[in-house]
Formats: sequence, structure tokens, C-alpha cells
Amino acid sequence: MAGKGKSKRFRLRRHVRRTPPGAMPGTIIADPTMPAPRIRAIAYGPAGFREYDITSLGELAPLRGQTPVLWVNIDGLGDAATVTGIGEMFGLHKLALEDVVNTYQRAKVEPYTDHLFIVIREAVATGKPPELETDQVSIFLGDDFVITFQEKAGDCFDPVRDRIRKNQGRICQSHTDYLAYALIDAAIDAYYPVLETYGEKMEELEDETIERATKETVHRIHAIKRDFLIIRRAIWPAREAVATLIREDLPHITPECKIYLRDCYDHLIQLIDTVETYRETGSDLMEIYLSSASNRLNEVMKVLTIISTIFMPLAFITGVYGMNFDTSVSAYNMPELSWKYGYFFALGAILATVIGMLVFFRRRGWIGRPRR
Repeated sequence: MAGKGKSKRFRLRRHVRRTPPGAMPGTIIADPTMPAPRIRAIAYGPAGFREYDITSLGELAPLRGQTPVLWVNIDGLGDAATVTGIGEMFGLHKLALEDVVNTYQRAKVEPYTDHLFIVIREAVATGKPPELETDQVSIFLGDDFVITFQEKAGDCFDPVRDRIRKNQGRICQSHTDYLAYALIDAAIDAYYPVLETYGEKMEELEDETIERATKETVHRIHAIKRDFLIIRRAIWPAREAVATLIREDLPHITPECKIYLRDCYDHLIQLIDTVETYRETGSDLMEIYLSSASNRLNEVMKVLTIISTIFMPLAFITGVYGMNFDTSVSAYNMPELSWKYGYFFALGAILATVIGMLVFFRRRGWIGRPRR
């Protein structure tokens, strides 16, 4: 059972590219294991908002242009026709749509003629015990629309939706770039509770490693180090992507929005520092475990060596008295054999040897508390 748990714990997520080598650029092949797309739309502006559950692409086309901002969210990438239809409806580039269905992309920013393509990864923990993964969120930013593609239902954007519904902050009075910022900020902030959970696990592992480390402790250390590697691979490219949004002159990002994006950049720096600290702590825990195991082995070897050392002179004494000497042939052939208390003399010699060696070992600090 432990073996099965270990194999599950160390199984990394595989990314399979379904587009065959040499295929035409912009070829869209959906993953059949992905859930079917669910489309939701929020059209809003200073005057209010409306939410829609879209059952067919025909319902989506009339919504564009009615309000200053239209946010279309697609959960599930199991249907290539839906992805292609939305791309044609909003004029999205085919190369970007190909990256949407190939969900192993790094966080990045790619500008096109009339829209901006942003990829960000959000942290997702599934199963018991939880296994950490990062899902790809693809964001298309246009003049009057924001389109988000997600691998499956369930995201960290509910606070953004609540702010639109309650008209909190400046989101309803701002343009599409502010909505894109809010989505990126929500995805970045979602890493904080994940890292807090892992921080508590690191404290437990530290106590366990020092006090009662076992082989299972090693498996847990390796598992948590793997999760930190997954988070690191998601956060580091995100820093570069946000820096691109801040520094480059992009037509869909206003100077006012760049001020808020700088805050996202600061959060990413904090997350990177935290992840690097936890990764170093995980390496230190492994070194502590190996040192503890080596110390325990040394203690065992020391005890066995002391026992062997004590029995060496005892074996010599008993070996001497076990030889077949005959005192009737010569008085020098083991005279102790003819003594009345010769047996007790031999036992006394053995006991004195043991006590003398134990006293010597203790004075040297080899057993008991070391002498100052």
C-alpha cells in the first residue's frame, strides 16, 4: 500500500501535444479528455451589468457592443469547434487559439494587431491528500472585450465577479485593461493561501525530521519539493509576462493600468522569494534527515563496537581456561585448576575486566554523557 501511495505522489503531470509534427500553423485539435465548454458572459459598464449563460455561439454575437466591456469566460476546452467559433467571432489569431488548446504554455504576453494574448497559470490542488497542479488561463484583451479560456470549471475569479455585481471599486468605470489586470491579480493572489498551507506543512516536516524522522518523512519531503518546483515553474515566467505589460508600449494597456500591474509584479517577487526560501528549507530538511540517520547509525555501531571490545578479553580469558591442561603432569600447567576457589578467581577476573573497561570507556566519553 505504501508503494502505491509513493508512485501516486511522485507522478508528474504529463503534457501531450496533439498537433502532429509538421502540421499547419494554427491547427486546433482539442483534448478529448477535457470537459465540454461552458460559456458565461458578463456585460457591464457604469450603467450596470448583465450576466448570461450561453448555450450556443449565436447568443453571444449580439452582446458585443451593447456595453463598454464584455467578459466571456469559457470553462472546458473539449470542443475545438467552440474555440474556433469564438476565435472567428472576435477575430482572434489562430496561433493564439492553438496555444489555448495546448495547455502546457508558459506565462507570456503576445501582442497582435487588434488584441493582446496573455497566458497565466493558476494553482489548483485536487484529491486527498491534495496534489498540486497549475491550470492554464488564456486571456484575450481587446478594445471592448475580454475572453478567458480555462481548462475546467472552478477558478479564482469569483471575487472579480462579485466586484462587478456590486459595482465595487473602479472596475465598472474602467476599460477592458483593468478587467484583465483584475483577473491576473486574482490568479497571482490565489498562490498566497497555497503557500501558507505549504508553510504549515514545512513546519510539521521540520519537527518530524528533527524528532522522529522515518522513511515516510523522506517521501513527504520529496513530494513537497516537487510541488514547490511546480509553483516555481508557474511564477517565474509570470514575472516576465507582467514586466512586459508594464515596460512595453502596448496599445491595449493604458498608463493608469500599468500602475496597478506594478503591484502584481511586487506580489510575484514576494511569491518567488517565499518559494525559494521553502525550497532551500526542503533541501536543508533532507540534509538534516541524512545527518540524523548517519548519527543513529554511528550510535548503533558505537554500541556494537563497545560490546565486541568488552567480549574480546573475556573470550581470551575463557579460552585460556578452556584449554586441556593437566596439573598432574606439571605444577605449571594451570595451577588455578587445582585451587579451591579457582572458578571464582576466573569469574572475578572476567568481572573486573568488564568493570575496568566500562570505567575506561566512560572516562573517555565513549559511553554515557561526555565529560567536560
